[in-house]
Amino acid sequence: MSDAFSLSFNPLGELVVRLADDSLHTKALVVRAFPIAEPDHSISILGAEGKELVWIHDLSTVSPANKQAIDRALQMREFMPEILRLDSVNSFSTPSTWRVQTSRGPTAFVLKGEEDIKRLSTNTLIVADAHGVQFLIRDLPALDRHTRKLLDRFM
Repeated sequence: MSDAFSLSFNPLGELVVRLADDSLHTKALVVRAFPIAEPDHSISILGAEGKELVWIHDLSTVSPANKQAIDRALQMREFMPEILRLDSVNSFSTPSTWRVQTSRGPTAFVLKGEEDIKRLSTNTLIVADAHGVQFLIRDLPALDRHTRKLLDRFM
């Protein structure tokens, strides 16, 4: 893999892009075009002014060092924990408190109403808590039976 760019972080934690023409761009941003449907495809690296510097069609074609920098930049920018398991709910009427295991660790949140569960596709849901934090359920059929049963009560 021979990328036409290299990524690093400066001492201030800002993403720095070095392009093939040896130009340096600090305060770059990494943005996914389709963060839920295709998180490893269609990624743009933007300069501080918002101009696209690099377009990545498929993340698997990027060198391991650049991929690691992209992953780090995305983790700093994006926060949408994925629900891996629903442990319990305190009530089947809303508002209700959900205790869940997420990709970021265990947490509890309040679901204000059923309308805060949005179906993006047959297998993908977004659940918004009372504070507006969004949680992703990427693959509904892959969840354990207990979790699917609890979710069915709200949908």
